[in-house]
Amino acid sequence: MERAQLLNAIIENAIDGIITIDDKGLIEHINPAALALFGFERAELVGKNVSVLMPEPDKTRHDSYISNYNHTGERHIIGIGREVTGKRKDGTMFPFRLGVSEVKFSDRKIFTGFIHDLSRQKDDELRIKSYTEELEVKIKERTQELIRSINELETAKEHVSAMFEKEKELNQLKTRFVSMASHEFRTPLSSIQLSASLIDKYTLKQDAVSVEKHTAKIKNSINNLTTILNDFLSLEKLEAGKVEANAHWFDIIPFAEEIAEEMQLICKQNQLIVYEHKGTTAQVFLDQNLLKNCIINLISNAIKYSGEDTMIQFNSVINDKELTIDVKDNGIGIPAMDINSLFEPFFRAHNTGDIPGTGLGLNIVKRYVGLMNGTVSCESAQNVGTTFRLHFKF
Repeated sequence: MERAQLLNAIIENAIDGIITIDDKGLIEHINPAALALFGFERAELVGKNVSVLMPEPDKTRHDSYISNYNHTGERHIIGIGREVTGKRKDGTMFPFRLGVSEVKFSDRKIFTGFIHDLSRQKDDELRIKSYTEELEVKIKERTQELIRSINELETAKEHVSAMFEKEKELNQLKTRFVSMASHEFRTPLSSIQLSASLIDKYTLKQDAVSVEKHTAKIKNSINNLTTILNDFLSLEKLEAGKVEANAHWFDIIPFAEEIAEEMQLICKQNQLIVYEHKGTTAQVFLDQNLLKNCIINLISNAIKYSGEDTMIQFNSVINDKELTIDVKDNGIGIPAMDINSLFEPFFRAHNTGDIPGTGLGLNIVKRYVGLMNGTVSCESAQNVGTTFRLHFKF
């Protein structure tokens, strides 16, 4: 008796729906989870044919499925992992994964169906597909714009053949861009494709942990692509002279604390961003948007080029209407031979390896800082760490 009560409690409190029918297809028992999924009351279903919960053609064919199985033993729905469509009381449809098992007693047999709702999973798959398609369109548009820009550079190059050194520099930039773009676009897209395929595999196994892991990889790859596109867009606006500094007074402390909190969300495991301000005042007269872009870029680099279990120091100091901002990490550092080239477009230090990046971020930081009449400098040692310093007078 106690075991029967325990079994009944398990069924009644199960997250997934559970329905028991006899060998004629009549519903004998249905748990609360299944009632909620289909939108019925228990009294409306017990004793009714289970086909009431099915859309056509399964609704019409269901009795023949059972009859055929009873006579021939040929299974149509018995087993696990079959994806089917259910029909709610209000007539709406929803997808679920159905597992059916047969239980034989001495005088009769019953069938128990286990129902796992797939509505949220299907919605997530559609959102991922839609976002991926939208991203592909944006990439195509940006790529065409970049191709047109490269073609324009080639045309202009024909009219300034006397400027050999400048032409050589443009060719080097083009080579860097083609190499960087082909690698940086291909890698995250391949990761998206692989992870999307693995999601289907782990979904069949109901492996939520693996699905979450590969969904995170897709999001991370999409963020990498978004960063690349944003860098290209920022560079394009700077080259076109469309960026201007719009300074106003604001408090640096809440401004910096908000950035630190945002960036903490994308840190590696046990990485910690520590912000500290020194000075008798916290008021600065600068372009808030340009300054935020610069700081985010520097902290992003600190996160990217530092390992887990490390600290990133983010400090601001105000003395006599001068602001100094330091971002210091304990990462891989920068080779001495690369320091003087750090702020050149498309340049990346020789020890970055497979760490993703466009080589545009520091160039954009330097130009934004210049628009605010400031300076940016760097001190670094390989395998020790790097400190970037922004300095402004106002």
